[in-house]
Amino acid sequence: MDPGHHQPAGIPTGVPAGAGSDLAGLLNRSARGDRAAFADLYDATSRRVYGLVLRVVRDPAQAEEVAQDAYLEIWRTASRYDAARGSAVSWLLTIAHRKAVDRVRSAEAAARRDATYHHRNQGVDHDVTADLAHASLDARRVRAALAGLTEAQREAIQLAYFGGYTHTEVASLLGLPLGTAKTRIRDGLIRLRDTIGVEA
Repeated sequence: MDPGHHQPAGIPTGVPAGAGSDLAGLLNRSARGDRAAFADLYDATSRRVYGLVLRVVRDPAQAEEVAQDAYLEIWRTASRYDAARGSAVSWLLTIAHRKAVDRVRSAEAAARRDATYHHRNQGVDHDVTADLAHASLDARRVRAALAGLTEAQREAIQLAYFGGYTHTEVASLLGLPLGTAKTRIRDGLIRLRDTIGVEA
């Protein structure tokens, strides 16, 4: 059996009584790369591991994935098992339980992130009357600021930002060199920014 394989259906029930030392031996042999020993270990414990994981994650499909992940870790870390610190089955179930809890926490964290994202990006109801008032105020401020520009600056700004023309097109429409048109637009924008900024 491949170490990553998981088959919750049709596997032996639980761990036979008195099998603790046998499981420890299987773990020790698995630690040395014995795939047959790992297959026997899996057959003897997988139903119990799957049952524990299922009680935590409460979803059969996820329980299969988590149990498989647990057995992959057991295969990789079998050499860390120390019989003096507890039974083999307790060691196996501790790994499985930790994996199951990690999966639940990960799912909860993802749900919180989704909820936070939805909350932050949810459309906010606006007071339409207030929006219109602000827009009207902004338009008056822009018109007042435009009135403070020189005629040449105002003409260039209106073509570029209200007429939608490019700098090259503005220069052509006004019969100016491109550099001169850009200078008028730049100077006009600076004066607009300063005027509106003072009034804000």
